[in-house]
Amino acid sequence: MSAIEKAPPMSASEPAKALWISTVAFTLCFAVWTIFAIIGIRIKQDLGLNEAEFGLLVGTPVLTGSVVRIVLGIWTGRYGGRLVYTLTMLAAALATFLLSYAQTYTQMLIAGLGVGLAGGSFAVGVAYVSPFFAADKQGTALGIFGAGNVGAAVTKFAAPFVLIAWGWQAVAQIWAVGLALMAIVFWFTTTDDPAFRLRRERGVASKSLAEEFAPLQNVQVWRFSLYYFFAFGGFVALSLWLPRYLVGVYDFNLETAGMIAAAYSIPGSIFRAFGGVLSDKKGARSVMYAMFAVSAVATLVLSLPASAITPAIFIVVIFVLGFFMSLGKAAVYKHIPAYYPENVGAVGGIVGMMGGLGGFILPITFGLLKDMTGLWSSCFLLLFAIVAISLIWMHLSVKQLSRQGHSAPVAAT
Repeated sequence: MSAIEKAPPMSASEPAKALWISTVAFTLCFAVWTIFAIIGIRIKQDLGLNEAEFGLLVGTPVLTGSVVRIVLGIWTGRYGGRLVYTLTMLAAALATFLLSYAQTYTQMLIAGLGVGLAGGSFAVGVAYVSPFFAADKQGTALGIFGAGNVGAAVTKFAAPFVLIAWGWQAVAQIWAVGLALMAIVFWFTTTDDPAFRLRRERGVASKSLAEEFAPLQNVQVWRFSLYYFFAFGGFVALSLWLPRYLVGVYDFNLETAGMIAAAYSIPGSIFRAFGGVLSDKKGARSVMYAMFAVSAVATLVLSLPASAITPAIFIVVIFVLGFFMSLGKAAVYKHIPAYYPENVGAVGGIVGMMGGLGGFILPITFGLLKDMTGLWSSCFLLLFAIVAISLIWMHLSVKQLSRQGHSAPVAAT
């Protein structure tokens, strides 16, 4: 039985309000989290960074946002998403504002660790939003919330113009102020989630860490984590890497590169909500098969030498890839409340952490591969290998479950 079915009565508008305000907040968090995708290019020029150093710079916030997800997911269960979400946004806003005063590469890496707190908001939002909805609606709700990934496109559209007009420091300051204001709005317009209210009213003691992490002994959790490593981690990595890729391969200026990269980010974000609806209606597993099949073809095409792919073909294929990765992101998280309804915070946190780590590790690896091979398209060959491994593992696991006669929750079939 879900938390919404056991919790005290709430107004009919409460779930919708919690969902939409959380989604707007996550959009701004994601815009801050990916800020180095644009300002990092100017910083690279100013400091004379190589590709690996640039990859580390843009990946540092992703590292923090990944590792902190497991902690924030557990804290959300213990202290409530309303409080944890608000404090997370305020802390990230402060770090982003201080970033504008950094002058050395080391200082920027340290500030980037604080900026990364914005990425941890995803684990908070998942644990906060899901209890407001019944099981057959959670895929749609979490898909809508996850569409806040479009914040990456907001940064790619707007940040280049702010940067050119006033400098990269102004981008950091404006983004920080916007996030701080959103934190205040969130605190005063939302309520505690039903699951937290139920625990508080009944005086239920918080789970021990051993109980929180017990599901992590199941290899299935780590299989879901690999899926998300590609679907989300790959999305974040490409969101950060594409502007640099487009400037390096096609000699576009920064404004044009930002716009084209947004053409990848937007479908990769907005259609996540559609992926949630499909997962509710068709089953998350079916959506996962479709995502991996199309992504395998798309990444294989993009693995061809960059000189063999025209800008028009590149944009079309990236658009398709972003769309199907978006569906996959929603499908992965549809599995979590279906299989682990009592451990959404911990399991969602670890899966989100692994996905975020993909967004940290992959840009650095992209840079290293480029430095070692001289091939820009080497990043897509790596993504193809990850897709192939994930698809094979999923198919073998499904076959094994079928032979053993195990049945999955209806929502995840």
